[in-house]
Amino acid sequence: MDDERHSDPIALFNAWFEDAKKAEPNDPNAFTLASATREGRPSARMVLLKDASERGFTFFTNFESRKGRELLDNPQAGLLFHWKSLRRQVRAVGAVEQVTAAEADAYFATRPRGAQLGAWASEQSRTLPSRFELEKRIAQFTAKFGFGKVPRPPHWSGFRLVPDEFEFWKDGAFRLHDRQVFIRSAAGWQIQKLYP
Repeated sequence: MDDERHSDPIALFNAWFEDAKKAEPNDPNAFTLASATREGRPSARMVLLKDASERGFTFFTNFESRKGRELLDNPQAGLLFHWKSLRRQVRAVGAVEQVTAAEADAYFATRPRGAQLGAWASEQSRTLPSRFELEKRIAQFTAKFGFGKVPRPPHWSGFRLVPDEFEFWKDGAFRLHDRQVFIRSAAGWQIQKLYP
């Protein structure tokens, strides 16, 4: 792997992410987020990364959605970026923490007005009786907020996955892929190679 000079997985992730922004035709910041109930029943879905730093990977959601409830009940998760055009993957697992109200407010303020209204109107992951019901709720919140500022709903905020393990995967000829793992320890990141 030509990226072996990196001893910091966040730096390596950011280098690969910059490559993905140039190469991926759609949503290079999309990743699969895996969560589980307290009982261990897993679920996975695609979400959008909003920030990657030494603090972790930040994304936003409705806390009353399935993923929100699972992450609040069982604050451990995994994520997977798959950049098909680059033939690369990055996997990370770790604890999940809530972002601060100030972080959530700041990001919510940057969202398009339609997305802000949708955050109020959508009872995410609950049964929708009809499309008309959703459109009616959008109209209600549009009327409620008029032309003024749309505040962040109390049930809408963000999470940060704080990785304690990474795996960087790069496609290789004859399925002899390059796999490099970083595991956090008290002494820093321990680096291992894996068989493909």
